[in-house]
Amino acid sequence: MRHAKSDWDSSAQHDFDRPLAKRGKRDAPRVGTWLYREGLVPELILSSPAQRARATVLKVCKRLDIDRQEILWEPKLYAAELATLLQVLGQCPPQRSPVLLVGHNPGLESLLGHLTDNDFDPPTDGKLLPTAALARVEMPADWSQLAPGCAHLISLTQPKFLPDSN
Repeated sequence: MRHAKSDWDSSAQHDFDRPLAKRGKRDAPRVGTWLYREGLVPELILSSPAQRARATVLKVCKRLDIDRQEILWEPKLYAAELATLLQVLGQCPPQRSPVLLVGHNPGLESLLGHLTDNDFDPPTDGKLLPTAALARVEMPADWSQLAPGCAHLISLTQPKFLPDSN
């Protein structure tokens, strides 16, 4: 999952500290509600510790009734490139599935392209992973060597297509 929409007009001094925008605060719970309704409650949650990713995960987890102590804040996920994302995933315990990985573009789009070997139709709006988008991917049993094309994209979910989650 990519973090929800951040506030570019905030007074944050650094990119790492940018908070969620109003839309991001609305979209993240929608995704959490959708995950719950689909029966996709993660066993393991790995997130970038950047403020916008942190706030996204906390709002998603609130809808999933997951305690914040269960979230692993992985500093390597902030602005991570493909190699780092593959390394982090390669260290996930195989019995902890499904996994929710929350991070940033362009790394997440690179990861999705690598795992699926770009074997999917691009979205009609041209945005593969806009903010708060969730890619549901069927992964191989062994994550230690994630070769190109080893996974299958099941769905791309964008919050703008989900109902309000009041």
